[in-house]
Amino acid sequence: MGLKEAAAVAAGSTTVVDPLGPFASEVPGAIDMGEYEPGDDEPEMVPVHIAWSRVRRDVRSIGKNELYNQSGTRFNYRGVDTMINAFAPITLKHGINIFPVDATASYRDILTSKGNKMRECTVRMVWEIVGPMGDRQVTCTQGEALDTSDKGTAKAQSVALRVLLERAGLVPTSDADPDSEHVQRGEAGIRTPESYREELLLPETTFARTERIGAELFAAGLLKALVSDRDGKTLVTLDVLGTRLLEERRPPEQGQAEAVAALYAAGAERGMDRPAVDAWFYAETRTGPGQAGTALLRTAAAKVLEREPVP
Repeated sequence: MGLKEAAAVAAGSTTVVDPLGPFASEVPGAIDMGEYEPGDDEPEMVPVHIAWSRVRRDVRSIGKNELYNQSGTRFNYRGVDTMINAFAPITLKHGINIFPVDATASYRDILTSKGNKMRECTVRMVWEIVGPMGDRQVTCTQGEALDTSDKGTAKAQSVALRVLLERAGLVPTSDADPDSEHVQRGEAGIRTPESYREELLLPETTFARTERIGAELFAAGLLKALVSDRDGKTLVTLDVLGTRLLEERRPPEQGQAEAVAALYAAGAERGMDRPAVDAWFYAETRTGPGQAGTALLRTAAAKVLEREPVP
């Protein structure tokens, strides 16, 4: 009779429920050690719960000695690397191995209170703690993480591992702060068209941020929302306003200054001063020479030279 079966009988039950569910048949149980005798450097052959108790005894405690100090928030914590550094040599000493045997992840996109887009990952990990005799204990933990790129799943799994070591190891600490990261969240979709207009018109809004706003407006279905233009009177869509500002903030292309000068030179050759060239160029392209690309500017200069001279 195995440990699980013995525990079930002692508790008055004849049914043993395996937390692994369908994975139970894929993971081996205790190994028949036969007449195996451990060497001097190998762990003592004891059941997994005894070996794990010895791990806990040797780990003793892990302080929260790492400092988070960002965005006006400051607290101490202990990260997954700190936990692994403490547990790894001791679990090796006592013949304990920890394996992830299943992971179930879910995702959702959120906006922070500052309007930044992030991806949230929540992962449920099933762990197998295997002792020196090959018997096992199975447990589950969950981890949650936010990320702006592709690291959310790995971060959530690291949190789940840290939680496993903290909870199963009952590692003492006097600090109650739960996480090494602090993200102040807002509700997705709470931004209004007017708030996007105000941000678009800010002088410090960069070209890159203007591009990101366009993507956010598309995702929120707000591209065709009507807002006041710069003059505060004319109504335009956020799509039109954002496109115009994006072109104004576009970094100059290589050779753009020379192309602008060539356009004005072509205009002067045809008797057009700079305001006349600007007015003609805007009528043709709906943008100014300073915001146009070099190819468009060169094409426009050639067209100007084809015009009849202004008397």
